[in-house]
Amino acid sequence: MSISHAPPQNPPGDISGKPGDVDSSRPVDDVSELELVPIVPSSARRARLPRWLRRTSGPVLLLALWQLLSSTHVLTPEVLASPGTIAGVARDLFADGSLTNAMGVSLQRVALGLLFGVVVGVGLALVSGLFQVGEDLVDASVQMLRTVPFVGLIPLFIIWFGIGEAPKIAIITLGVSFPLYLNVYAGIRGVDSQLVEAGESLGLSRWGLVRHVVLPGALPGAMTGLRYSLGIAWLALVFAEQINADAGIGFLMVQARDFLRTDVIVVCLIVYAFLGLLADFVVRTLERLLLQWRPTFTGR
Repeated sequence: MSISHAPPQNPPGDISGKPGDVDSSRPVDDVSELELVPIVPSSARRARLPRWLRRTSGPVLLLALWQLLSSTHVLTPEVLASPGTIAGVARDLFADGSLTNAMGVSLQRVALGLLFGVVVGVGLALVSGLFQVGEDLVDASVQMLRTVPFVGLIPLFIIWFGIGEAPKIAIITLGVSFPLYLNVYAGIRGVDSQLVEAGESLGLSRWGLVRHVVLPGALPGAMTGLRYSLGIAWLALVFAEQINADAGIGFLMVQARDFLRTDVIVVCLIVYAFLGLLADFVVRTLERLLLQWRPTFTGR
């Protein structure tokens, strides 16, 4: 009795895909069937609108709804003026120069308050973040003060600084300081300790560690704090310009409130919004320039 050592033949329905299994009925020289087909993600196959169109569609739809409600007298002029009326009022305010002058005064107040707030907030964060003694002396006091609403300090600021420009700038400075302090302090303390040890092993001095390791690591937090601070700066400006102001966007709003001019009030609110959006755009551009070394997820 002879025993064959040849491997058994695979049945026709076998899909095990073992090496060496060749379908003799297939032509070997048919290269077109062997070409790989690239796999395209489903997100790339979908037709997508341009990003600028998607970003502007929401405000345009809101504006159209607003105009529709005004045209059908659901919104009366005493409650809220129509977009067409507001556009005409804005044109008149720009033409006589009152809105331009008010924007200049308000921008000057925000710039000074932001400058002083950056100096105070970043300075305290560096002292508290880099030194344990500084943390013991500074952090507890700052944490207590930041829980106090800065708007509630307006009466004290009026008593201390009078009713001129000083209390207005002081309110903006106070509102700007705390977000910067918190984010810069968290950025400093969030630096990876292994990076610090690597810098020490390379022979960096304490100032070298701060300059080349700690400060670059804290920069993302500082930029986030700056964006928060800009938003609070415009919010603080609204309250600050209620203090016996004789110029600025808030002064125009107070006058419009006294005469029940909702169109002027909405124009001033739109100016606030556009100035805040412009400031945020500047900070985001600065963030992209300063943080090119840190690749991040930008969404799909």
